[in-house]
Amino acid sequence: MIEHAIFSIPESKKQDLKVLFLAKHALSGGKAHAEDGNHAVYHHEILTVLQDIGLNVTPANDFPALVEHQGHDFLFTLLNRAGYPMSEMLGPLMAKRIGLPFLGASPIVRGLADDKHLMKTAAAARGVPVAPWMIARIGAPFPHEPDWAYERLVVKPNASSASWGITMPATWSQAKKDIKALHEEGHDVIIERYEGAYDVVVPVLGGDEPILLSTMRFEMPGDEGNFRSYEEKRGLTDGPKERLVAMSKPTMTRKIREQVRAMLPELWPFDYGRFEFRYTPETGEVLFMEVNVSCNLWSKKTVSGAAQIAGLSHHQLIEHIVASSMDRQGVIKADRTMMALNTDPKETGGAAINV
Repeated sequence: MIEHAIFSIPESKKQDLKVLFLAKHALSGGKAHAEDGNHAVYHHEILTVLQDIGLNVTPANDFPALVEHQGHDFLFTLLNRAGYPMSEMLGPLMAKRIGLPFLGASPIVRGLADDKHLMKTAAAARGVPVAPWMIARIGAPFPHEPDWAYERLVVKPNASSASWGITMPATWSQAKKDIKALHEEGHDVIIERYEGAYDVVVPVLGGDEPILLSTMRFEMPGDEGNFRSYEEKRGLTDGPKERLVAMSKPTMTRKIREQVRAMLPELWPFDYGRFEFRYTPETGEVLFMEVNVSCNLWSKKTVSGAAQIAGLSHHQLIEHIVASSMDRQGVIKADRTMMALNTDPKETGGAAINV
């Protein structure tokens, strides 16, 4: 086990701290949404956790809440997909405009992390292996067929999340159609060589230094490629259920974590995130895919699952993230408690959580 400083908000400060909770389904009451599915449940859960922590929370579901400063001390924003491309940066930008400290990372870092092409470029510059890819931006010359070998391609919005808009064509002629369709919807497009095997993720928490949780592997029975659609991830349709399994191979785990640390200087500081790779057990190959510095914090998802294995409850996780963000931006002086977190693959390897 490795000791880390886990942050909390001083009890004497909690009721005085006015937190604006901004999320698309902040006012939903916890009911699943026809299009966004369990994301509405997730937003309500986080609102409830913030209230349970003892904070003075005001929920809002759209950006007009940030037009004028309304006396809040901190913005907890989950309004990342607002219905138009690149809306991920709008909340942080509007908060900057009115001088309101906010959760996540600076707008420019959000832009880098959300732009899959730029983040792959940064990773490659840091010596991190990346699968071949190309970018097709709206208004730029349409790309030619890639000169690298492929059996399938992955075509997706360059700033997609939760597998929205992804196709996996086997031919360039179909890929061109998929690219044009996404362009018509207003999205820049990234084209990658499809890599089989497993998705591997390393959740990272903010604090006095980056806290790397266990290296987790997604497993999904019956699908070697481990691909889940947007509809499956949001609970809108039935599909194979994923399991998060802590990786048990120390050598491979160390290799992946070294790659995460190599990329951290491009993004630090941030409050929480998830680094994603493709891992082929037969060859040991690890390829960086993408990073999300404001990823899903639902109790049934990756960051929370890895935190649970490490020894943190969901409430402890959320309070640590909020407290460290507030501390970083001078809102409070957070309390720090040294905790031994279980992230050693020899101890956590094989631990599984159904997501």
